Amino acid sequence: MIVKIDQTWHEKVMCYLREEPALNLFIIADIENFGYETDFQEIWADVDSAGDIQGILLRYMGNYLPYAKQQINAKEFAEIINKDTSYEMLSGKKEITEQFRPYVQFDRTKETYFAELKDSSFLNKNSNRNGIQEATIQDVDSLMELKKQIKEFSIGPTARQSLEQALTTKTGRTYFIKENSIVVSCASTTAENSLSAMIVGVCSHPEKRNQGLASICMEALCQDVLSEGKALCLFYDNPKAGSIYKRLGFKDIGMWSMNYPVHKPAVSNDEADHSSLVK
Repeated sequence: MIVKIDQTWHEKVMCYLREEPALNLFIIADIENFGYETDFQEIWADVDSAGDIQGILLRYMGNYLPYAKQQINAKEFAEIINKDTSYEMLSGKKEITEQFRPYVQFDRTKETYFAELKDSSFLNKNSNRNGIQEATIQDVDSLMELKKQIKEFSIGPTARQSLEQALTTKTGRTYFIKENSIVVSCASTTAENSLSAMIVGVCSHPEKRNQGLASICMEALCQDVLSEGKALCLFYDNPKAGSIYKRLGFKDIGMWSMNYPVHKPAVSNDEADHSSLVK
């Protein structure tokens, strides 16, 4: 049975989601940040006769995020999506979103590898942290100047606002290195919540690549986030470059699928895919 849930379900919902905190990064972050009763966000659950949750569907504006351990009630969840004239995207683990294909029309699909880091055993705990700084609002201008130099990034009109919001709300952090008052390398998290965080925006200035600066920033960032008991995850779409992350201990946990209806253009991940930049 599909039910629309509210705050009274919170403990059951989090218990269900926390078994796979990386896969549920966006759902957990949206619930913690916006709750159950807003105009732009709704959450439904597939509940069995014993009252146990068997699947989740979250709507954030026009974006839908489904999750289940294995099989999801795609047919009944799809009825909710198909009634929404503002539906823009269905995204999640490929094995879950594929179950919606008989019921929801997709025009285009974009897939990326999805990797997770749960422990720091592969990280260099003795690396030199001298020169690594954690960004504040005062550093936004310098960080944006670096990002504009990275041709692999597609910097959208809301990129600056998103960075400022992440730093202000503590839903993201950025570690960086400066040389001669110029930011030359950085690594960030986004969608941070009580259980997980996503690595994004790892880069070095084009003239400073192949010096290991981005790796230093990323290792320090990963160590600190892991020390808080959170899992880390990231997207990448280049398997060869993905070997860089695997050396740090990231493990592939599946494919992440973004599915768009006929009338909506596919969007880029902006800085989410940085598989050629961690050097």
